[in-house]
Amino acid sequence: MANPINASTPASQPPPDALPAVNASLIDKPAEEVLAYAFGQYWPSIILACSFGAEDVVLLDMMMRLNPEAQLFYLDTDFLFPETYEVRDRLIAKYRLRPEQIIRVKPQLTPEEQARQYGDALWAREPDLCCRLRKVEPLEQMLKPYAAWITGIRREQSPTRANAALIEWDRQFHLVKVNPLAYWSWHDVWTYIKAHDVPYNVLHDRNYPSIGCTHCTAPVAPGDDPRSGRWKHFAKTECGLHR
Repeated sequence: MANPINASTPASQPPPDALPAVNASLIDKPAEEVLAYAFGQYWPSIILACSFGAEDVVLLDMMMRLNPEAQLFYLDTDFLFPETYEVRDRLIAKYRLRPEQIIRVKPQLTPEEQARQYGDALWAREPDLCCRLRKVEPLEQMLKPYAAWITGIRREQSPTRANAALIEWDRQFHLVKVNPLAYWSWHDVWTYIKAHDVPYNVLHDRNYPSIGCTHCTAPVAPGDDPRSGRWKHFAKTECGLHR
């Protein structure tokens, strides 16, 4: 894992109890202004969580226009699609990202070590535990030096995200969470991608609106819930990163 450029906490950071008022002041602002506010308050202690999905590539493009020195990280679970790595490489080339700007976050256990400790195909038996080992725990360690993180959460994505604020306190990871696209529609996301010629994961063209690990992601039929392809045979809609 690369080191943060400089994740020192800004002295002027608003306290958590001030964030609802901040959020209210940004409700009618464009996503770019929400992002600009966040960088104004938290840079250099702010980072984009990027899974290379449609929302995240929009945010990456916005972020690079705003601050070409900004950082992102991605959780490499060892089970990502080849197409995910491919769009990662295209984004690195387009935005000329330096190695210290794109941080690869890996789980503590290799797939082989996980299989020895927990048994084969843990994702098919205990997907919550697999997500915790390969996503949640690495994310928790990654975020510790930072004051704020940026996510591609949209209210429209699922009932569990329906109350997402633009700026909020993340009680799970104890830092500020910035969701500039909270009020965007799926149409808004693709309008931006096309208008700005942003590289995107080609799996989106194959009925994968939400893309995670190979073992737990399936295509979605037209008209179905966009997240219904995640953990298809389980009563599970989140990996545990967002609560």
